[in-house]
Amino acid sequence: MTTATPARLFEPLTLDGLTLENRILVAPMCQYSARDGEATDWHMMHLGGLAMSGAGLLTLEATAVSPEARITAWDLGLYNDGCERALARVLDAVRDYAPIPICIQIAHAGRKASSEAPWTGGAQIPPEHPYGWRTEAPSPVPHGEGEVAPHALDAADLKRVRDAFVATAKRAVRLGIEAVELHGAHGYLLHQFLSPLANRRTDEYGGSLRNRMRFPLEVYDAVRQVVPAGSPVWLRVSATDWVEDGWDLDETVEFAQALKAAGSPAIHVSTGGVSPKQAIKLGPGYQVPFAERIKAETGLTTIAVGLITEPAQAESVLQEGRADAISLARAMLYDPRWPWHAAAELGARVRAPKQYWRSQPRAYKDLFKDTAFGQR
Repeated sequence: MTTATPARLFEPLTLDGLTLENRILVAPMCQYSARDGEATDWHMMHLGGLAMSGAGLLTLEATAVSPEARITAWDLGLYNDGCERALARVLDAVRDYAPIPICIQIAHAGRKASSEAPWTGGAQIPPEHPYGWRTEAPSPVPHGEGEVAPHALDAADLKRVRDAFVATAKRAVRLGIEAVELHGAHGYLLHQFLSPLANRRTDEYGGSLRNRMRFPLEVYDAVRQVVPAGSPVWLRVSATDWVEDGWDLDETVEFAQALKAAGSPAIHVSTGGVSPKQAIKLGPGYQVPFAERIKAETGLTTIAVGLITEPAQAESVLQEGRADAISLARAMLYDPRWPWHAAAELGARVRAPKQYWRSQPRAYKDLFKDTAFGQR
């Protein structure tokens, strides 16, 4: 189909000093394929393909701030020189052929660390196992029944973790990464501080909403200070735990307002992940209503995600003003040329690598931007 009005999905989007060509964002997707935190040839293939997708932004998978911050022993990290060199190799190759801006999702898994890879079950690995370690969290409350309880972070630990986020952000800046997303969703450490299901502290970091927000906001402020002005820094959040008496949308709106006051230009809205008791109501675009309310009440540029799979569906979310950008994960893995196909369907144009210009279908002779071709 061709839209009667220009496709919102392919309008530019500006976040601080960074302007994206369109509003399609490649979401962070863990690959569990690093070695000692270092990116491998798998990342070269995976990110290289996605970089040619025509999306407006490519977000690296959850990137750990320390070895114990990894979800699994095979997670990507950016906490030492070896990690930095390995990621530099991948990003240099990507940038040689694809001009897409790069965002990094900086993360700490908290009590959900020391896990098996999903394809081997995803269960917690005991601390004494060669691929396991003692996890750390706001409170000594395990994620699941029968799991080893995490170490409760004390004041010195909190400083260490904050400093680790800052150190990773500095490495990302050295690598020329244009944007930073802090992982405050899906039951990982910053989300654990926010949720009363995981945070049972009685000090200034627990109890009231203001106290539970304190550490994530401190991390945001610390990272914001070391990322150059103009390079956007925002959070991904879970807008609800999908559990009674857990973190909810009302609290997320207040947190989003605090992030806006701290200088965040955007918020990436997901849900769930902090409890095995979650009861998620799945359906196409099931998380969009959360993004819609946050956008309406805060005015933050809002990124929506969650079973958004069709171009017309994504376009309608933007046309109706329910969000400002669309983040794609599984849909992009299934169809790494999703933005090309969306542009064709919506009557828009997209950027493609010159090596692929000849693939432009006869039915869409103006699909690719800035093309030129000739031969003798």
